[in-house]
Amino acid sequence: MGGRVAMLAKHYDAIPSDENDDVEEQTRPFQSPRGGRDASSSSANTKSSANNIVSSFAMGCAVSLAAFGVASTALSSSSFTSSSTFSRRRQNRRRRRRRTNEKNAKTTTTLISNDAKENDNDDNDNGNNDNSSSSSSSNRRKEPDAIVSVKLDQDGQRDYPIYIGSELVKERGDLLRKHIKGETVLIVTNESVAPLYLEKVKESLLLSSSSKSLRIESVVLPDGEEHKNLDVLDLIFEKALDARLDRKTTFIALGGGVIGDMTGFAASAYQRGVNFIQIPTTVMAMVDSSVGGKTGVNHKKGKNMIGAFYQPQCVFVDIDSLDSLPEREYNSGIAEVIKYGLIRDAKFFDWIEQNADKLQKKAIDRKSLVYAIQRSCENKAEVVELDEKESGLNVRATLNLGHTFGHAIETGVGYGEYLHGEAVSIGTAMAADLSFRLGWIDENLQTRTVDLLKRFDLPIEVPRGSMTKEKFMDLMAVDKKASQGKMNFILLKGDLGGCVFTGDFDQTKLRETLESFVDGRISR
Repeated sequence: MGGRVAMLAKHYDAIPSDENDDVEEQTRPFQSPRGGRDASSSSANTKSSANNIVSSFAMGCAVSLAAFGVASTALSSSSFTSSSTFSRRRQNRRRRRRRTNEKNAKTTTTLISNDAKENDNDDNDNGNNDNSSSSSSSNRRKEPDAIVSVKLDQDGQRDYPIYIGSELVKERGDLLRKHIKGETVLIVTNESVAPLYLEKVKESLLLSSSSKSLRIESVVLPDGEEHKNLDVLDLIFEKALDARLDRKTTFIALGGGVIGDMTGFAASAYQRGVNFIQIPTTVMAMVDSSVGGKTGVNHKKGKNMIGAFYQPQCVFVDIDSLDSLPEREYNSGIAEVIKYGLIRDAKFFDWIEQNADKLQKKAIDRKSLVYAIQRSCENKAEVVELDEKESGLNVRATLNLGHTFGHAIETGVGYGEYLHGEAVSIGTAMAADLSFRLGWIDENLQTRTVDLLKRFDLPIEVPRGSMTKEKFMDLMAVDKKASQGKMNFILLKGDLGGCVFTGDFDQTKLRETLESFVDGRISR
């Protein structure tokens, strides 16, 4: 009989207990197949069914034992023994489950605690004290929309990136920091840009994780092309010397083309050369002057006549800075964008024509703007890679479409009277006119050139009474592109996207162009 009692104990162990039902409901929500009963009523019914099963099973066993002639006292004793065994085993299962649940709870708490600490660290690294922001938001890394590489050497030692995007100054001080070799920085900016962006750049640099010991100095220059001279340049040197900046200092140009040119030139000369970074804040600087390493200042007898080729460590183009740029200055930079399409990128010119409305300052499509800047930088980088210092190849010289005429206008009318891009726009219209007079382009291309400039409210005429033909000739004779007493021009030739650098053409056509623009008789 002892064997039969043992079998009863095994049968009891195989029956799901109330404890199992409770655990099942704690770990898995009840789903009624009919949707008419809730979890609590179902739990009660389930427990009742289990009890009925146990009772029925016990009664059956009792009847069976009675049939075999087992005395009631023996059955009672055996049933008590079996019930005690079942109770102990059920209690042991409860204790095991309780220990497992407590262990899991501790593990979960540890993971949550570690995640909270990591989020707190991320907030501290980013200078973010806003408890309402989510951890995923604080951990999100703002990436540039585009990166253009300027390749200068086969070994890549002097190559540098152009980062293009929005919120870069605010979010990506670490990108700037990795191009700063030492622990001191001199930010050069002007009176217009400083109130808007100087402190933002400083804060971004200091908040970057590796910039804790960075020392930042700054100098604020007067704003405008008329201040691009040796006297104002000396203010940069005075600041650097007063602050006792060493050769491991990095100069940062924060501003438009004037600031970029002057900062680069100062960096090339200070202690025979220190690193510098460009943070352009105008379209002109973003698409042209910040890329390629041309630096310098003006002289009263000629524009950019004193300077050096000196490449930056990187160019940091944050298009958000254009939000504060006046429309006139914005449009001035578009003249350089159009230039790339005319001299070497016909598809880009077509794209600008088709998307001119999206590039208007009053209704900028930011995606289109990023592409326009990116494609302009790619064109500039490709030319610089082929001819960094305007050698005998004359490849880089082609970037000066309209500049021979334009520089003469800037100098003749007076620095600051016209923005650089505005003077280049007039010069581009004059170059297209001369190209058409020479029979090198058709009338359609000349018309398309002038019409696209006009869509951005750019000037295409020489101001009446400001210039004479003789004044043009005198000023263009000392242009940097002049060689052996001969004036050289970049002129359009052939299909859209084609140009030449030359001084070999019918000079009577040049005089005709000058006369028509000086007298206001433009051929178009």
